[in-house]
Amino acid sequence: MDFTRIIEQKDKLQTPLFYYDLEILKATLDAASKEATKYGYHVHYALKANANHKILEIIKNAGFGADCVSGNEVLRAVEVGFKKEDIVFAGVGKTDKEINDALDADIFCFNIESIEELNVINELAVTKGKTARIALRINPNVNANTHHYITTGLDENKFGINLWELEHLLTVLGKCENIELTGIHFHIGSQINDLSAFKSLCLRVNTIQEWFINHNLIIPHINVGGGLGVDYYKPDENLIPDFETFFAIFKEHLDLRPHQQLHFELGRSLVAQCGTLFTRVLYVKKGIKSNFMIVDAGMTELIRPALYQSYHKVENITPHEGTEKYDVVGPICESSDSFGKAVTMPTTKRGDLIAIRTTAAYGEVMASQYNLRDKAAVLYSDEL
Repeated sequence: MDFTRIIEQKDKLQTPLFYYDLEILKATLDAASKEATKYGYHVHYALKANANHKILEIIKNAGFGADCVSGNEVLRAVEVGFKKEDIVFAGVGKTDKEINDALDADIFCFNIESIEELNVINELAVTKGKTARIALRINPNVNANTHHYITTGLDENKFGINLWELEHLLTVLGKCENIELTGIHFHIGSQINDLSAFKSLCLRVNTIQEWFINHNLIIPHINVGGGLGVDYYKPDENLIPDFETFFAIFKEHLDLRPHQQLHFELGRSLVAQCGTLFTRVLYVKKGIKSNFMIVDAGMTELIRPALYQSYHKVENITPHEGTEKYDVVGPICESSDSFGKAVTMPTTKRGDLIAIRTTAAYGEVMASQYNLRDKAAVLYSDEL
């Protein structure tokens, strides 16, 4: 990523600062759209990755749908202008208000995750005199080989309907007069770099499809979720994920029936690399094994390293000679408030501008005001 214009204006920038390179965003969306369109696949953007209004406008204008996991995300998608027939609502704990709002918005589909939720949605739809279109989120018990906090498709996870419940579910479904079964839905996890996990998902879906066909049900829509990872270690070398290989796996291994439509819900892979968190060095404090670089951003701006022990590339974009090792830490009153240990960087001074890369996914959207912190500023590349 070219930071020339940022460096030129570094003394004027307010930090911490979420910076979005819109050209990278558009190039990523174009790449994903090209490969999905090749097979007639539908992609819904997962708002949980980044719900920034301007980012959403660009994604909507690129022709993507919206995947939502809360009522407010549904309302945000409607507000931004996503077509109602392209909005899906997932989530293991939908409230009555959220369900009612989504029914009023006449969204495309609810992805339901339990038999009790099915009954509740049916009751609320009856009250409104509406028919709710649903997809059954089925737990495929496929290991995504990713961090255990972001694995979602195993029997031990809270998500989805277990296979042994399906017989009973169909019995309940037959009594729900205001429900239309339109899809089956799967999601095995996030930040998946071992693409063989998606082949395993395809084979599992094929088996589950056979179960439905044996029960005289051909489901119009299959939603295989998202989860495609990005390269946090070498962002400049791999700015755009390998969408070609990703979508080709489903083309090769998933057995769709005639007229069935395949849906995806990509989030991180569409937006992550377009974002950088800029932060300024407050102090350099001498340590024993390495020095502490204390910056003005913290876990309040980027919680992923504290929550998942995740890696983000950290760069000092202020030119200096020599190198040293630094523990890059924030100002929050928690020892977990750290962005990297023993990071080798140019010799650093107070006031230097630091770039923390690949932060457009789960950066701004997960920010908090813990310690009564001010919200970070936001800057877009077209404003420079």
